Amino acid sequence: MVATIRYEDIVKVPKALLHDHLDGGLRPATIVELAAEVGHELPTTDPDALGRWFVEAADSGSLERYLETFAHTVAVMQTAPALRRVARECALDLAADGVVYAEVRFAPEQHLEQDLSLDEVVEAVLAGFAEGTAQAVEAGLTIRVGTLLTAMRHAARSQEIAELAVRHRDAGVVGFDIAGAEAGFPPTRHLDAFEYLQRENFHFTIHAGEAFGLPSIWQAIQWCGADRLGHGVRIVDDIAPDGTLGRLAAYVRDKRIPLELCPSSNVQTGAVDSIADHPIGLLRDLRFRATVNTDNRLMSGTSMSREMSLLVETFGYGWRELQWFTINAMKSAFIPFDERLRIIDEVIKPAYAKLLA
Repeated sequence: MVATIRYEDIVKVPKALLHDHLDGGLRPATIVELAAEVGHELPTTDPDALGRWFVEAADSGSLERYLETFAHTVAVMQTAPALRRVARECALDLAADGVVYAEVRFAPEQHLEQDLSLDEVVEAVLAGFAEGTAQAVEAGLTIRVGTLLTAMRHAARSQEIAELAVRHRDAGVVGFDIAGAEAGFPPTRHLDAFEYLQRENFHFTIHAGEAFGLPSIWQAIQWCGADRLGHGVRIVDDIAPDGTLGRLAAYVRDKRIPLELCPSSNVQTGAVDSIADHPIGLLRDLRFRATVNTDNRLMSGTSMSREMSLLVETFGYGWRELQWFTINAMKSAFIPFDERLRIIDEVIKPAYAKLLA
């Protein structure tokens, strides 16, 4: 059965995506056009060559160097029209890849160089997602996009961004996140923001267990109360070679805390050596709430279909396993339960049922 799974078939099947960065998914041609408008110098102005440059520059084995590539994308996302365009194209690109539900995150504090307010930044992105979703429907595609607002963990604006997220919760913002270099910037530095979000009954995920190990995961869950773990790949450090779970790993599995795993990105940043070495296979076998994600489509030269295709090639997965990952993600989304259930029952399961018949 595995041999019959073709890439073009994976593109057509419905997918759910929880971990995707807006500033990590721009079209290279769009970067070239927007950079020309604002006078930002790029490594090259050839779109194809630029796309290759991003992948090669990000393929360093270091999270810190990987993050440096964002200087070029963030530089061209400083006006409302640019933000709106990038968000619109993001929704269209995801829909074209068969993604029916996506949570896309970005850090509003990084888009203020042209004097936009934080609220204006969020409003521009939400408008772009709405336009892209509508255009996708016109093209016969369906996608629901939820927005996550991210605070940078090395900065001191997390409370402000948390309040911003809650302020826009009824307009399309479904959650909060912190991101950036993990080492030296533990999630507990932003405890006030997380406690505020809990009081507001608001969802949040935390980048943890990517470049840093178990202490980052433990703090994110036990101190900060994260609903999900952004990456969380280092949870394997608490799993013995014979599969015995340590206390933290057992807690994560037993509580069904979702892991937003990003295979290609994890290889690029040095979190794992290769796709074959990625613990997603082990975590699936042990029945963790594992999900498959893109992280940064531009920097990894990837898509949800490509990530799934890599798992099919590497682990021999079939449609049943791809459905399992997809339903895991949809169960873990930050939208209301009835909406999650509708997408699972009316979109995901019927499509996979045809393939499994």
